[in-house]
Amino acid sequence: MHAEDVKTYLLALQQRICEALALEDGGGDFIVDEWQRAEGGGGRSRVLADGAVFEKAGVNFSHVMGEHLPPSATAARPELAGRSYQAMGVSLVIHPRNPYVPTSHANVRMFVAEKDGAEPVWWFGGGYDLTPYYGNREDCRHWHQVAAEACAPFGEEVYPRYKRWCDEYFYLKHRREPRGVGGLFYDDLNEGGFERCFGFMRAVGDSYLPAYLPIVQRRKNQPWGERERQFQLYRRGRYVEFNLVFDRGTLFGLQSDGRTEAILMSLPPLVRWEYNYQPEPGSAEAELTDYYLQHRDWLGE
Repeated sequence: MHAEDVKTYLLALQQRICEALALEDGGGDFIVDEWQRAEGGGGRSRVLADGAVFEKAGVNFSHVMGEHLPPSATAARPELAGRSYQAMGVSLVIHPRNPYVPTSHANVRMFVAEKDGAEPVWWFGGGYDLTPYYGNREDCRHWHQVAAEACAPFGEEVYPRYKRWCDEYFYLKHRREPRGVGGLFYDDLNEGGFERCFGFMRAVGDSYLPAYLPIVQRRKNQPWGERERQFQLYRRGRYVEFNLVFDRGTLFGLQSDGRTEAILMSLPPLVRWEYNYQPEPGSAEAELTDYYLQHRDWLGE
């Protein structure tokens, strides 16, 4: 295991993504916030706010360590409770200004759990998912095609498995609806050795920009008005609900006494809730839940 190689990759990935997004935005740039954590480690948060294309874009790198793994990290592996740990990763959420450009999220991370006299236990996790406000079939197919191509060298069963995991994970149980149109999600990955798992992390991280930027480029100049803006703000509420109620990354950050500003930078700058909102039947707003927010085989249809 070579944790330093992973850290080097993650820092370079953060830099690459920020440069590409700033270039695409054309009007804003990322502020850099370096932070330290009292218990150990720290990170580098980079946030673009009030840009021409991106209303808010946050790309966070963190490398933290502690004496005891938080409950969110041992929920699936109770035998690791009580071990010291280090965790490193890049996590990002992009909230565009234009309602026709989807919100996107990506995350790649590695954990190491250590105990005196025992071999360190390591694993990788991450993925990415897309949350449109106004659905577009071309965008959904492109997003999933890039994801499938990233997975292909690692086995033909990898994309279907991690797509299904994504659909199941990014699901708002209290709303009985998915957060978006899915993508990839994986966790506890240590099969096949360190180099293979690290290679898969890189495949996922490297494919994020090719998956997302073409969608931004196609939609960022599409005309929109107050109706679309209000619907976007309403649907952003679902994003907030998921991140604060279900998201394991958010829970891990808060339970490990991480930097709150970095943990909550995934939240949109503006959002609204409306009691018992019902979209007009047959409208583009209704199509989002009736067609797009369903478990679909985007590459098979």
